[in-house]
Amino acid sequence: MQLEFSTSERAFRERVREWAQANKPKERRPVGGRAMREFDLAWQRAKHEAGFGAVSWPRDYGGAGLSVIEQLIWFEEIARAGAPGVGCISPALNHAGPTLIAWASEEQKSFHLPKILKGEVVWCQGFSEPNAGSDLAGLRMRADIDGDYLVINGQKTWTSHAHLADYQETLVRTQAGIGKHKGITWLIIDMSTAGIDIHPLETIGADQHFCQVFYNDVRVPLANVVGGVGNGWSVGMTTLSNERSAAAASHGAELVHLVEQLIELAKSRFGPNGRPLSQDEELAARLARHRAEAAALRAMTYAVVSRAARGVPAGPEAAIPYLYFGEILQRVRATALDILGGEAMELDSRFEPWTRGFLTDRMWLIAGGSAEVRRNIIAQTVLGLPRSY
Repeated sequence: MQLEFSTSERAFRERVREWAQANKPKERRPVGGRAMREFDLAWQRAKHEAGFGAVSWPRDYGGAGLSVIEQLIWFEEIARAGAPGVGCISPALNHAGPTLIAWASEEQKSFHLPKILKGEVVWCQGFSEPNAGSDLAGLRMRADIDGDYLVINGQKTWTSHAHLADYQETLVRTQAGIGKHKGITWLIIDMSTAGIDIHPLETIGADQHFCQVFYNDVRVPLANVVGGVGNGWSVGMTTLSNERSAAAASHGAELVHLVEQLIELAKSRFGPNGRPLSQDEELAARLARHRAEAAALRAMTYAVVSRAARGVPAGPEAAIPYLYFGEILQRVRATALDILGGEAMELDSRFEPWTRGFLTDRMWLIAGGSAEVRRNIIAQTVLGLPRSY
């Protein structure tokens, strides 16, 4: 595991640090809706114009062509500056784009990749279904071939920002009865196509992050298939691998920053004895534990990145930091509410990021596969334990 940064990597860190501090948006990111979409697209355009639109994409496809280590540095410095993440651009930038680079035709790449890089479009992911979430291979949404089209009928759920998206990366069942992992196809759907009905879901965090999407005889050109009809499971694994690796690197950086913010919050709040809450023995111990946990997550992320830098593909061990992040985050959010006390219940703009975060970040225990599924993956493929039934 390589923990030393080279001279060029340190120089890159300084360049990103200066740029992020000078160019991060001054206004707060809107909670949702079209305003949030436009904010995220504008931020993507700013990064693209500065040469940071897609740090790890190959130069041939408009990216910076930098290493996974430099991508990690990018995430760390963006978090350090308190600049926004990719927001609703994430499906396009972090997994649809890399999947297209790996599997799409040159015509598909030349049409879609520049739009993603330039901050012109939002993508969503149509993978999960009511009975096929963590068990993705159980998906049933049907796509029947009719001439030069696929005719799609079914439902997707938990589709992030579907109501704001221009395109969707989608897995459909093009052939049934030949095994769960076979007969699946990965395709691009234009979200303005007739027959698509989108229902945003209001969450406990008072946002509309998730949607249910219904498809009624939706006609999608066969030209939108990526990687070949019936080869969707392999293509989809590329999508999920990119999604999880990007998430692991960004989450580790963001959590370190969040814990430091929490410590500053504790210093600014006072207990009945008039002393800062950061000096309360029990709270101080919890804060120290959170800082240690964030450092451990960062070390796990560095291990994954170090292996990737040596050309070792991400394996099942990548599920460990993803699981650990979700569980640490819940503890950090709970500590924040204890620090705020009764004021956590107030609609106060000063504390809104903490209270909303407590509600919305519950999703990280199930997003990308539930904690139980991830534990089973770790147990079977990393620890060699028998399958749990």
